[in-house]
Amino acid sequence: MNTREIDFWIGASDPKIAPEHFNEIVATASDIAIVITMDGNIETVVVNPLNQTLGRLDHWINRNMADFLQEDSRERFKNVLNEFRKGEVTLSKFVEINHFDNASWDFPIRYTFHVTGHDGTILMLGRDLRPIAELQQRLVKAQLALEKDYESHRDFETRYRVVMEASRDALLMIDASTGKIVDLNAAAALALEEEADALLGVSLGTVFNKENTQDLLDNLLTSATSEASAPLDISSRKDRRVTLEPTLFRAGGDRTLLCRIGSDTRSDGATAEIGESLSALFRDGSDAVVFTDERGTIRSANEAFLSLSDQPHLSDVKSRNLSEFLTRGAIDLKVLLESASQSGKVRMYSTRITTNHGSNVPVEISATALARGAKARFAFVIRDAGRAELLRDPVPAATNEDHMRDVIDLVGSSPLKDIVSATTDVIEKMCIVTAVKMTNNNRVAAAEMLGLSRQSLYVKLRKYGLVDKSKD
Repeated sequence: MNTREIDFWIGASDPKIAPEHFNEIVATASDIAIVITMDGNIETVVVNPLNQTLGRLDHWINRNMADFLQEDSRERFKNVLNEFRKGEVTLSKFVEINHFDNASWDFPIRYTFHVTGHDGTILMLGRDLRPIAELQQRLVKAQLALEKDYESHRDFETRYRVVMEASRDALLMIDASTGKIVDLNAAAALALEEEADALLGVSLGTVFNKENTQDLLDNLLTSATSEASAPLDISSRKDRRVTLEPTLFRAGGDRTLLCRIGSDTRSDGATAEIGESLSALFRDGSDAVVFTDERGTIRSANEAFLSLSDQPHLSDVKSRNLSEFLTRGAIDLKVLLESASQSGKVRMYSTRITTNHGSNVPVEISATALARGAKARFAFVIRDAGRAELLRDPVPAATNEDHMRDVIDLVGSSPLKDIVSATTDVIEKMCIVTAVKMTNNNRVAAAEMLGLSRQSLYVKLRKYGLVDKSKD
């Protein structure tokens, strides 16, 4: 059997479908069938009896189709009629038309247009698009709900992360079924002296030097579920004695342990007392205290430093480099950082602080390396030396006086050129001795402070017999 259009209906014998059954077939094959004239007047309307949502449309007969079309559909319908009048018929073309009826009921229909064989009439077969539109609306609502849930999740995740990182308590999240660390904050990584990324996904036994992770996990679960629970004393793989205070909770069907890491309590509270005392000293001390990272960027400073530098608020100094407040800038900072990194600390380094108003205050700085390596941290104690400088004798030291007296004695016995040369050597030697002393015998820093190359400084040290002294 050939199913091509022309052979399906007309063949050597009679049509395959009897005329009395044609109306029923058309009515059930589409949701709505309409016969119209070339002018758009409706002659016949047949509604699929299986689609009861369209109701009865008998009142459309002998009315123009434009009376039941939305404004946006009238132009499309008019263009289709023009194509039929011109004989430009495209059977495969679908046209979506929005109907309205009774001023409040509207529905979209997708039509195909067919030639009937009778002059001046067109058959419109339509499919109701409301089920598809309703499905699309449900999909859109589902998508909006998913996006809303995603935004809520992001908001929750952000709040959770901020609370974790802002908390001063060292917190570990441990999977109660596997004993692996699923999350931790920066304070926990610092307490364990580890990198946070290196601890994620690691089992408890590895972090706390326990061969059997399950035993440690059972002890934490027992402590968390016991009414008289006590912190668990344990040693980390960095040989740091800590305590774990577990709290058990369930989220998403999985049990999780939240463990707070504390210091070893066997010191009878001495560690906590020292911490409180240091906090009070930082807050209320008379000397300025500044904490920086390995590049000298200020992470924290006390009120005394703000007063010394005439800065109104901590936000005005935080994240700035300490060199911005030193008169010799990067030279002073490099000497302090390098010396503290090598020996662990620097004592009584003399320089000046430039205040917010442009004045210079003489200070003495002590620097201590709190941590070394890629994430080094430094603490600086800065003392105002203005009063002590007023009490010092402005006359040069005895050795320098002897050198100057020797130069003065040359007047009358040597040409001025030789006297000036001798004076230059005396001043140059004084500057080199001072720079070497200030930098704690750091020749690289001393050369940079004097604006010399390292080789030039070595030559001058040998010239003035200071090579051995610079190594002392």
